[in-house]
Amino acid sequence: MGFLKCACYLALTGVLAFLAGRIVPKGWFHADRFPYRCFPFEDEGRFYNKFKIRVWQNKVPDMSRIFPGLLPPKSLTGNYRERLPRMLQETCVAELTHALLCVTGLYCVRLWPGAGGAVIALLNVFLNMPFILIQRYNRPRLARLAQGLREPRNLKPILT
Repeated sequence: MGFLKCACYLALTGVLAFLAGRIVPKGWFHADRFPYRCFPFEDEGRFYNKFKIRVWQNKVPDMSRIFPGLLPPKSLTGNYRERLPRMLQETCVAELTHALLCVTGLYCVRLWPGAGGAVIALLNVFLNMPFILIQRYNRPRLARLAQGLREPRNLKPILT
C-alpha cells in the first residue's frame, strides 16, 4: 500500500509541476540571476563535461518531444534568434520544476515510513537530477550563443 501511495503522489506532483511550469510567467525567470546563473565551480558549464551530458541528454524523456504543441521546440534550426531568449527561460523553468520535484518527493518517507519510502524518495531525487544537470549544462551554452548574436565579434565556440 505504501508503494502505491508514493507512486500516486509522485505522479500527481509531476503533473501539477508540469502544469505549473506552463502557467508561470516566463518573465520571472532570468538565466543570468541566482539561482540560474553559473556558479564559479561550473566554469560556464564546462564542469558538466565530466558527466558526458552531450552524449546522453537526448536519450532521456523530453516533454517537448512528448507534448510538442505545449512546449517550444528546442532545436537551433530556422530563425532561432527569436526563440533563444525563451529557450533560456525554459531551461530555468525546467530546472526549478525538477528541483521542486526532488524536494516534494521526500514526502514519500512520510507516506511509506521505513526503508521503502526512503528508497522511493532517493530514487525520485536520483531520477530528477539528470534533468537539472542538463539544464545547467545547456544554459551557459545558449547564453553564449545569445550574447554572440548580439555581439558577433565576441562569438566563441559553444560546444566546449
